[in-house]
Amino acid sequence: MRKYVIMGVQGSGKGTQSQLLARDLDLVHISVGDIFRWNVQNHTKMGAQVRRVMAAGELVSDDLVESVVRDRLTAHDWNYGFIIDGFPRNARQAEFFLESYDIDGVVYLDLPDSEVRRRVLNRRLCANCGMDYNLLANSPREPGKCDVCGGELVTREDDTEEALAVRLREYHEKTGPLLDLFRRKEYVITVDARSAPDMVQQDIRERLGLPPAKPDTTHQPPGPAGA
Repeated sequence: MRKYVIMGVQGSGKGTQSQLLARDLDLVHISVGDIFRWNVQNHTKMGAQVRRVMAAGELVSDDLVESVVRDRLTAHDWNYGFIIDGFPRNARQAEFFLESYDIDGVVYLDLPDSEVRRRVLNRRLCANCGMDYNLLANSPREPGKCDVCGGELVTREDDTEEALAVRLREYHEKTGPLLDLFRRKEYVITVDARSAPDMVQQDIRERLGLPPAKPDTTHQPPGPAGA
């Protein structure tokens, strides 16, 4: 059983790299961001709360994040392990997490702020099915329309210059101490996230001593490096 944490600023490709790892290693990809977005799109009580926070460019409270992760991990559908992104975000959450789980590795995707802005501000989301796009690397066949369902592509409410500036500041303030904590207790690898997704994936696997990625027999390209 393998259990990994993947870290990186918004836009560094955490979701894409997690999916690539999970695909042929039989890992469950647990994305805190995806859980919150599902609740927003389905107009749940939690979704309304998250939407207000995201619109203000703020981060969801630690208590809510911890509750979501705890509930998700109790599902026990991860027989071969998991890779979790979007958690932990600070030292308190890391201590909570490490009390219950032995982590095999922490992957830190390093990306300069200038590249983060370029990627994040070019993201689009289908208003109908929730499919993610990045106009730099994964443009739809018809501009403004989802390839899957034909729905309208919109900008995420929190993908603005102002909201991104707040998230970057808070991220950098908390990430340093968090990485230091993991380095004292766990194996941390730092990977340059500026390369193409398949090259980043290759680097991750080599550094973790994992087998090379298997060919994608579904012929579906990986998502954009924007999660």
